[in-house]
Amino acid sequence: MSKQLEPLGIKRLEGLHYYVHDLERSRRFYCDLLDFAETWHSSPEVEATGRQRSIAFEAGRIAIVCSTPLGSGGRAARFLSRHPDGVGTLTFEVEDIEHTFRLIEARGGTPIDDIATYEDDGGTLRQFSITTPFGDCTFRFRQRSGFRALFPGAIAKGASSPSEANCFGFQTIDHITSNFQTMSPALLWLEHVMGFEPMWEVAFHTSDVVPDKAAGSGLKSRVMWDPNSGVKFANNEPKRPFFKASQINVFNEELHGDGVQHAALTVTDIITAVRGLRARSVAFMPTPGTYYDMLPERIAKSGIDAIDEDIELLRELEILVDGDHHHAYLLQIFLRESSGLYGDDRAGPFFYEIIQRKGDRGFGAGNFRALFESIERQQQTEGDR
Repeated sequence: MSKQLEPLGIKRLEGLHYYVHDLERSRRFYCDLLDFAETWHSSPEVEATGRQRSIAFEAGRIAIVCSTPLGSGGRAARFLSRHPDGVGTLTFEVEDIEHTFRLIEARGGTPIDDIATYEDDGGTLRQFSITTPFGDCTFRFRQRSGFRALFPGAIAKGASSPSEANCFGFQTIDHITSNFQTMSPALLWLEHVMGFEPMWEVAFHTSDVVPDKAAGSGLKSRVMWDPNSGVKFANNEPKRPFFKASQINVFNEELHGDGVQHAALTVTDIITAVRGLRARSVAFMPTPGTYYDMLPERIAKSGIDAIDEDIELLRELEILVDGDHHHAYLLQIFLRESSGLYGDDRAGPFFYEIIQRKGDRGFGAGNFRALFESIERQQQTEGDR
């Protein structure tokens, strides 16, 4: 194991900057469906300079900024000329921006700009951005000293406190998952530039379940994290055989490159959240009934021993369960990818995960296998072999 590097001083993952073709569609999704508060929007000066219009949506300590092009020449236009809607920047709050910049540059990171300083009536914000191996997604680092606006040039919408407003109990970004044709360069970069450490890994393929099947899908996944802040990155690549059919490779083809596949958002009570979201017609990825038929056996064998939730209620809401320690587990569910939600390929393959951790720090390794096995059983039952 390599020597642990000096931490960058990351405090948290503040949020995502998401480039979209249709800003009004994003507003309806975050406000009307997820009950995020619309909190900030770009000023006319920022729009004229950056050639893009931005709106910020917040819930708990989650900030999502969506931007759409105003003509050509801006960052949003350049991103969307190469990709469908997608995550173009991840923003981190740090303790000491000079310290972060110095370490990243000394380790071979590539800053896009020098540290810039901004002021408002509340204080100061200092920030810089770097390139990454995550396709066209950049990382931005910010140090806040009383600065009130979410981003420089932002105008307040006048919404109530996001943490109080959200009815589904969204709290923080639990982790970011990204897909690569080959993930080793990203893993090395996360280790040697960002100073992250290995945390978790899994590899799985449908051929593990049905070896003689003439088609299938698989992946390798490795999680890197910053132990000081708890920021976590899950990283996936396709696994042979049937490399081209892998869900990871399909994502890359749809995004037209490597990039962020999904963000996992924590909630206080996933049962209440999913029930409420389904009532608003939010579409989730389906889970076959056979998954729940086998769930009692999986729980008994996993080491969890027992869960607090009723399995039939989980079946009704299609919530997944995983874990491997005594009464320590997680509950998770995945929204449909954006293109499926909107029926528009330009919306892209990005999606959200909703997660509630009940003592487990893992990433649902058992669910990879259980879902694959359940799908295989269901297909066999239906005669789709």
